[in-house]
Amino acid sequence: MGQQGQGWLFYATLLLWWAVSVHGLTRAEFFPFGKTTGDHVLEQGNDLSQQLALDKPVLFYDGKFDNIFINTNGFVAMAQPSAESTYLGKMPAGFGMIAALHGDLDTGDGVGKVYYRQDASPATLRQAAEQINRAFPEDDEVEPEHAVVVTWVDVASRQHHDHSRGDGLEKQRNSFQLVIASAETTSYAILLYPRKGMQFASTAVGGSSQAMQAGFSKGLVKYLVFSTRQGPYYRITTERETSVRALAEETNSGKRGVWVYEIGTSPYFTSVAPGEVTDLPPDTGLESRVSEEATSKRYPGGGQQVTYSPYEPEEEVYRKEQPHQGPHHGGQFTVHTVQYQPQVVVVDDGDINVDVFSYNSETCANNRNKCSTFADCKDYASGYCCHCRPGYYGNGIQCVSEGKPQRMNGKVNGRVYVGNSPSPVEFNSNDLHSYVVANDGRAYVAISTIPARLGPSLQPLSALGAVIGWAFALEQPGYKNGFSIIGGEFTCQAEVTFLPAQEKLTIKQVFSGIDEHDHLVVSTTLEGRVPEVLRGSTVQIEPYSEIYQYSSNLITSSSTRDYTVSLDDGSAETRTYQWRQTITFQSCPNDEAARAVLPTQMLSVDQVFVMYDSNNELIRYAMSNKIGDVNGENAVHQLCFCPGGQCAAGFTGDGRSCYDIDECREIPLACGEHSVCNNQPGTFRCECNDGYQFASDGHTCIGTLLDRPVDHCAAGSHDCDITERAHCSYSGGSSYICSCLPGFQGHGRVCQDIDECQSARCHQNAVCYNTQGSFTCQCRPGYYGDGFYCSSERTKSQCETHRDRLLGSTEYGPQPVPGQYVPTCDSQGAYEASQCHGSIGHCWCVDRNGLEIPGTRTGPGRGRPLCIEQGPTVRPAVGPTPRPDVYPLPPGTHLLFAQSGRIEFVPLEGYNMKKTEARTVLHLPEKVIIGVAYDCVEKMVYWTDITSPSISKANLQGGGAIPVIRSDLESPEGIAIDHLGRTLFWTDSMKDRIEVASLDGTKRRVLIDTNLVNPRAIIVDPVNGNMYWADWNRDAPKIETSAMDGTNRRVLVKDDLGLPNGLTYDPQSSQLCWADAGTHMIECMNPVQGDRRKAMGAIQYPFGITSHGKNIYYTDWRRDAVIMVDRQAGTETDVFLPQKQTRLYGITTAYAQCPSGKNYCAVNNGGCTHLCLATPRGRSCLCPNNALGVSCVERGRY
Repeated sequence: MGQQGQGWLFYATLLLWWAVSVHGLTRAEFFPFGKTTGDHVLEQGNDLSQQLALDKPVLFYDGKFDNIFINTNGFVAMAQPSAESTYLGKMPAGFGMIAALHGDLDTGDGVGKVYYRQDASPATLRQAAEQINRAFPEDDEVEPEHAVVVTWVDVASRQHHDHSRGDGLEKQRNSFQLVIASAETTSYAILLYPRKGMQFASTAVGGSSQAMQAGFSKGLVKYLVFSTRQGPYYRITTERETSVRALAEETNSGKRGVWVYEIGTSPYFTSVAPGEVTDLPPDTGLESRVSEEATSKRYPGGGQQVTYSPYEPEEEVYRKEQPHQGPHHGGQFTVHTVQYQPQVVVVDDGDINVDVFSYNSETCANNRNKCSTFADCKDYASGYCCHCRPGYYGNGIQCVSEGKPQRMNGKVNGRVYVGNSPSPVEFNSNDLHSYVVANDGRAYVAISTIPARLGPSLQPLSALGAVIGWAFALEQPGYKNGFSIIGGEFTCQAEVTFLPAQEKLTIKQVFSGIDEHDHLVVSTTLEGRVPEVLRGSTVQIEPYSEIYQYSSNLITSSSTRDYTVSLDDGSAETRTYQWRQTITFQSCPNDEAARAVLPTQMLSVDQVFVMYDSNNELIRYAMSNKIGDVNGENAVHQLCFCPGGQCAAGFTGDGRSCYDIDECREIPLACGEHSVCNNQPGTFRCECNDGYQFASDGHTCIGTLLDRPVDHCAAGSHDCDITERAHCSYSGGSSYICSCLPGFQGHGRVCQDIDECQSARCHQNAVCYNTQGSFTCQCRPGYYGDGFYCSSERTKSQCETHRDRLLGSTEYGPQPVPGQYVPTCDSQGAYEASQCHGSIGHCWCVDRNGLEIPGTRTGPGRGRPLCIEQGPTVRPAVGPTPRPDVYPLPPGTHLLFAQSGRIEFVPLEGYNMKKTEARTVLHLPEKVIIGVAYDCVEKMVYWTDITSPSISKANLQGGGAIPVIRSDLESPEGIAIDHLGRTLFWTDSMKDRIEVASLDGTKRRVLIDTNLVNPRAIIVDPVNGNMYWADWNRDAPKIETSAMDGTNRRVLVKDDLGLPNGLTYDPQSSQLCWADAGTHMIECMNPVQGDRRKAMGAIQYPFGITSHGKNIYYTDWRRDAVIMVDRQAGTETDVFLPQKQTRLYGITTAYAQCPSGKNYCAVNNGGCTHLCLATPRGRSCLCPNNALGVSCVERGRY
């Protein structure tokens, strides 16, 4: 395919996205329902329930249910619901509930109905499988065996049924559907909300109106012995009606209005898991994924017409009389671009609340906040003006980032007559969505719900998107597009006259600025008549140009446009219309220089694409836009002044062939100090370095370190309380918000501990100890338990049970087996910290579970090792934990690994994985966690997240995520902790650098930023002062090392590597090991000796790797597993498959106690003022990069 053809295919595939995104779910796309499908009908009325005995159980949270209860009020219960007065307006409920759309509903008027049935037909199960597998694309495909289909049809609010309000609201009705699909070990809830079926969002509760609710609640669960408490729950909606309306407009399954959740698993359950396919901006892979859905045929003029899979039209009635035929596979469009779908936010007219800005005669002192966050305010003699900063463009009130794609949303209203028809087609809040690729001026516009008798005739009106194209047109050197001049608040009034019959159409578009979603808001009104274009005809619009003339607060333009209508019979007809428009706006009257815009500019429009999709009732336009000289493209592209045959300024050549002059290379210091020069065709552009901005002359860069916005949270210059008590949240500009952490109270700058012991949290026979941010409970002497429950009956501890089992029992009392090791227990029943084998004379340290801590064993005659006391076996309970379904890390050594928005742990018994005790330790939905590291001193886990991007930490004994670094990151991946020097190291594969920071993120320093391409894995050896990292650059992969201060860098391995993803270092054996997804091997070497050897071959796709003793543990993307390898034997010895089969990322070992050893930085920060970094010969004292104005001393190593 030629380049032009590829371009058309790309544009056409982007339009394909609109076919799905602007089309809402319809009733016709429900799972089949009604009496002909075998449905039962719930008795009509209010708050009525019907028990349904199931052929196969439903899994809900960690329970199995053979009976469920269908209720009028929009939910399914796991037990007989109590009276509605006990649960209306309350989420979570006190009983197990799946709330499809829970409110005070009524079917007593004879119109509304609730249908329900069990279904195991292949068609229904296949339809359920499609919805589930689309929502969880990374998981193994699910094949349900049983389904429950519940459909609420035309149900009304009880208040509207009981009391006619006289305002028409009694006619509002909702329709929605719940499908519970179950396999042997998993159950899913599929929720369907049609756009036209969601007519009200709240019902009356207790005399006030409350938003309806969707979500899941386990209900009350047992607590201690004689009491209960609220169990886990999951809310889909909030207390606001907008969240209810969003159910029909958004998705987590890749299809608007369809929501999928994993609600129960067996034998283990962690939490409700939402579908993973939400709307995201398009990426570079969009073309290849979407193009498979479209077939193309050439236009006569060389363009393309794209034909899409047919879509089932909107139906106002459900399938009441249709036989049960299962899903309509041929009529349903499936989204395959699930993870990268562009996000479209539908904005109702009532939600548009963009204040119209006006300048006044005041100064910046009181009006600086009226400028954009990305603008500076400047005072003039008559008042002030706002100006966008370098890197942004706009009118200063609204500034957008250069090169960033722009989105527009809005509504279309009005009346349009077609041909000679005496009756108009009326518009009423039809959706308009637009997407602009700013880097090339390509604009796309889609309008929904256009009936077939009008749609073909609107195809010539690409003018509907013309002003959008002008606003974000590609700027030729020296010219500005519309948004650069007037921003996003203006009104465009256009008149279209069709020749020769003089039909006229007026188009009014009001642009109301940028909303909270960072989308431009536009309202469009159409009034008039258009000539008819027959159904089945296609329209091709020739390239055209349009002259824009500028004056104060007014812009006018006009053009004549030709278009060709191709009929079904092969004939074609060329038609013409004239276009005139006026744009009104408010400029800043105080800056005379800002008015120096060219009085006349020309908009050139080509590659115009139009299409009406009758199946989906969509009209789509696409066009490329450039703004430049009125002499046309010849002034820029031919680059010569034809009379003399000379090249234009900024170009060189003989007049026939002209070449751009690179002023940045040929003119020394073209941009002056503190700036960089960017060459552009025919000109060049100066940009100030970070920390500088243009002075009033527009050329000189002056320092603004004191005036420019500062993220005080990242810089550590905020006045919030210490990080152990408060959290600093950056809110833009130089602003931030201080908030107290859970367990503390105050305004954030001063936070005081909450004494939880005042509220009697512990058992009556326990003592409560208040701690900073939490509390502990411990049973009184003579009582035993976890502090939340205490009993006078003491059970044997783990140590005592272990000891007594080995001692056995005879008529002469306990008798140990000769030569056998028997543990010793302290007075509290806990394992003594040091244990010895009397027969062989060996002693060693143990953890709380009595397991030997590697590296602590001493031989005969060498005495007992110095062991850290592990404390009592029964630890005081600490509460509360952040989530009911997330477990604090228990005592012992564990593996920590990242998977699908969570961090999980697997306990180790010796070197073996205790797979049945694996749990989620931290739940981080919507995050993609790459690297994990563990601080053995504070028992904290650190991780990198590429979605924010950010680096965060959390206490594994309970507590939420605490941000550490959130700025100047692009793709943080590998992470490592120096537990002695109290620093963290990480790699950034987009910025291609390695950085270090203090554990709170305040002292930050770039160590290496050269000769890196794809750095990922990183580890440190604090005792010896070495750092190791892997670069999986496909052209030249390598493993490197340096001192921990970045000096003495050298390549360790560069030959016979493929994709070295993971690194681990075992200090006991001095072995550096790596996992390679290209060579499919694990290899090891001593970095000093260089004795490289293969530890394991024929592995599949390793990602993360860690070691513990003789074993290596790695995560594998193909097997979705944690795999254990005996490093010495070179064999795979065990495999752990997490309950949720999704991609696994980083893995690390969380030791029961810190490894032995020390370095210079372990005491008094090595005498350094800021960063202390260990080296093989001592340490280096380094200053952070942001140490300007701070007293910091750098010292060499010793």
